[in-house]
Amino acid sequence: MAALQSASELELAQLIVTSLNLEGVQPTDIEPEAPLFKTGLGLDSIDALELSLEISKRYGFQIRSDDENNVRIFSSLRSLAEHIQQNKADR
Repeated sequence: MAALQSASELELAQLIVTSLNLEGVQPTDIEPEAPLFKTGLGLDSIDALELSLEISKRYGFQIRSDDENNVRIFSSLRSLAEHIQQNKADR
């Protein structure tokens, strides 16, 4: 059975779908624990750059391309949402 998305995960899933123009993908289709890259959603490094830019615009902090934690941060919707919650600027 699919895990339910939290409100912050759903918001992030909507950002992923709209910013990357993922045709045929609904935000609710993105499994919180499923991989975002290669298997799973099938994103690539260009998608990661675009997503990082959108995250910095929306949440007010940078995800640096040379951060050694990026593999973990971008491993799933849930891990990315948790990273955003820990680092976003108060708005």
